[in-house]
Amino acid sequence: MLQAIGLTSTPRRNRPPAVDDLTFEALPGKVTALLGPRGSGKSAALRLMLGLERGRGVTYFRGRPLHRVAHPLREVGVLLGDLPGHPARTARGQLRMLCASAGVPVARADELLDVVGLAGLEDQRLGTLSLGMERRLGLAAALLGDPHTLLLDEPTAGLSPREATWLYGLLRAHAAHGGTVLCTTDDPKEAARTADRVVAVAAGRLVADQDATAFARTRLRPRVAVHTPHAARLAALIGREARAARRPVEVVTEAGNRLYVYGGDCAVVGETAFRHGILLHRLAEETGPAPDPAPHPQPLEPHAGSTATPPASTARPAPLSGPDTPAPGPAAPADHQPTPEPAPEPASDPAPESASAGQGPAAPTPDARATRRHPSSRPPRRARHRAWAGAGADAGASPGARTGAGPGPTPGPRQGAGAAAGKPRRGPSRPLQYELRRIAGVPSTPLLIVGTLAVSAVLAVLMARLGRAPLPTVLAAWPELLPLPPAALGAGLLGAFSYGHEYRYPVLQAALGAVPRRFGLLVAKLAVTAAAALLLAVAVAVVDLEALRLVYGGALIPVPANWPGLCATWAGLVVGCGWAGLLAAGVFRAAAAGLAAVLAVPVVIAPLVERTITVPAGRSIAGLPQRLRELALPRWPEEAERWLTGALHVLAQPVGAALALSLTTLLGAFLISGRLRSVQG
Repeated sequence: MLQAIGLTSTPRRNRPPAVDDLTFEALPGKVTALLGPRGSGKSAALRLMLGLERGRGVTYFRGRPLHRVAHPLREVGVLLGDLPGHPARTARGQLRMLCASAGVPVARADELLDVVGLAGLEDQRLGTLSLGMERRLGLAAALLGDPHTLLLDEPTAGLSPREATWLYGLLRAHAAHGGTVLCTTDDPKEAARTADRVVAVAAGRLVADQDATAFARTRLRPRVAVHTPHAARLAALIGREARAARRPVEVVTEAGNRLYVYGGDCAVVGETAFRHGILLHRLAEETGPAPDPAPHPQPLEPHAGSTATPPASTARPAPLSGPDTPAPGPAAPADHQPTPEPAPEPASDPAPESASAGQGPAAPTPDARATRRHPSSRPPRRARHRAWAGAGADAGASPGARTGAGPGPTPGPRQGAGAAAGKPRRGPSRPLQYELRRIAGVPSTPLLIVGTLAVSAVLAVLMARLGRAPLPTVLAAWPELLPLPPAALGAGLLGAFSYGHEYRYPVLQAALGAVPRRFGLLVAKLAVTAAAALLLAVAVAVVDLEALRLVYGGALIPVPANWPGLCATWAGLVVGCGWAGLLAAGVFRAAAAGLAAVLAVPVVIAPLVERTITVPAGRSIAGLPQRLRELALPRWPEEAERWLTGALHVLAQPVGAALALSLTTLLGAFLISGRLRSVQG
């Protein structure tokens, strides 16, 4: 069960809030449609439920707020707008990366690709997918964690009728197995045809909360749609003749040359237009929403025959009815309203089917507890997938037949894990696997590595031809004209892309517990970036050496005596540049900022450090390793002393000291900015 209580968005620039005290609920086993015109606050309401927008109110997912769910991706599946992801990533690679984030097996991606009808398009790039295929992939991403609740923002916008029918069939199959589905739409006919319950909103406030049958009876009426260049004149004539004949006719004129006639038929409207010589471009009978006499909904009294009284806190207007609209009887559930008081948090999972209307989640019955204790009561995942895959073929069934389907089995322990008490999981469930799939799933990584190797080899050959630079500088391909060698710049770009892509193509959603700035993900990114930078450093040295041997022969390439220290310095420089780009991109949320931070080390920071180092000093730190060795209780070997001396020698260099200072500053800024953003959120 999903319960939204008192949702109110924070107003901006002295404007009214997009969502104003919105309270409703979505029951398990049913598809609930959040209906409203564009700008009515539907998308803002979904973002408030997920914590993606600031405001007041609380949303309970089976009795618990989202921030108290241990595994949010296994409790809520979300599809808001376009599918986020790098356009060069494949559909299979995108889902596998999300599998690592959700902590589910990789085979789950292939299963869902088959379920949503993308079995033959696994290697398609996200940037080449059509709108229909993108929505299918987005639905597969929402279903990765096998969630109990699905939240979808206008999932059929821009789709063909066939694709929309297939998608709603899949959603209904998910609801038939005990899940909760909430989707937004701006088409009243679509809401009445595809949903079990309709929650209508206008100007951010609740207008009606009805089942689909009552909504179709009270809110949808037959009308005549007319397109004519003389709309105002025809509307006046139809109204005059209706008053003369004492017929209950209502005419609504819209922008442009369109008008709708309620209470008439095509014959009457056509004869009126013919008698007065009015040109008609379109004349058709259709079913549409009842006209709204008030442009801004105001609190009204319930209409006659209604037994429910809206609470004062919701300030809900009654459903608007036209002159020919019958009022629902006492038994009609047309005005069901949930009680706005927050529901108490139960000690165990609530039983969705036993909760009464308008009350908090009731205590589970013994049968419900027994059902949850036995996983055999829930159909196997493969069986559910076969049912979902066949839902598209059965989507053309009549609404009444689909609505008559039962709520399905009670969710078992697999889906109940999201509501169990426990520490919420932050960041991807498998951060190292997620980062490996992220860095290897885009073509920019191999292209960057190949480009760095090619540029380094060319520079090494040219520098050896001039014969002015020593061999270590030639192997590093570091001429005096460049602030850094190509390998260091390439490693900095790899690190900058690590966090830059997280914010440019936001795959991780903060509301579902997967936050890009979490400590576990930072450690994984640092480790993967360091490994990639080391591989790049070794590859550059090997390729440059082989290029020199090929061009000039191997006899002229002596091995330096201090090659271990040179290798350590080379590796430290490349890894440090990679980390600098990563941390700067994480602080400023842009890959360009990461590259700028890498270039600032030799251009800005190193000269300042060099000036500080070259200032005459009254004392020297010579012999520091020996003094540290004397202070240490366990005596370290002589080899450790040599490594410590080498590290201090590297830090004594201007570039090394500048890089260490830059990394320390960026790490502190990263941690502080992450803490500030978490407090503000």
